[in-house]
Amino acid sequence: MQAYAIAHLRNVSMGPAIVEYLERIDGTLEPFGGHFIIHGGMPAVKEGTWRGDLIVIAFPDRARAEAWYASQAYQAIKHLRSDHSEGEVLLMDGVDASHRATDILMGVSA
Repeated sequence: MQAYAIAHLRNVSMGPAIVEYLERIDGTLEPFGGHFIIHGGMPAVKEGTWRGDLIVIAFPDRARAEAWYASQAYQAIKHLRSDHSEGEVLLMDGVDASHRATDILMGVSA
């Protein structure tokens, strides 16, 4: 099942460190089958407020997402982003095409 690295970044200080991070991150993704599916952009906010940038990177599975994040190549550049932005980064499993909203109710007692 696909897994995703998701980042909600705010207060990004665009400068040489962020430029270097952007120039190097694609090379860290390739060995793990990762690719961007969302990378910033202007959302059409329909409810609430939104501040920052959303980044979503897809991986073939959670093991490869975890391996990418822990990899020497990514750890070597992570500080270029984290020292120049605020936000959350998480790894999360996806669901398959047969998933229905009520599937999360299985095992939940009333």
